[in-house]
Amino acid sequence: MHIVIGLIVAFVLVALLSNRKTRACRWRADRSQDSEQGSYFRCMQCGAEMRTTRGRPPTECLRESRF
Repeated sequence: MHIVIGLIVAFVLVALLSNRKTRACRWRADRSQDSEQGSYFRCMQCGAEMRTTRGRPPTECLRESRF
């Protein structure tokens, strides 16, 4: 019984604490298009393009703004 309750609590916590903003996006770096403005990333899921200055993939999904 304790195992079942623990699994339910774990499932609820994962559902509540997961980052929903980037769940649908699959950012890929394209180093050939990097410039002084930042690193170039393209989302393979929705086709959004973005540059970041820190060299890491974006943390937000642009899917809603594309359609």
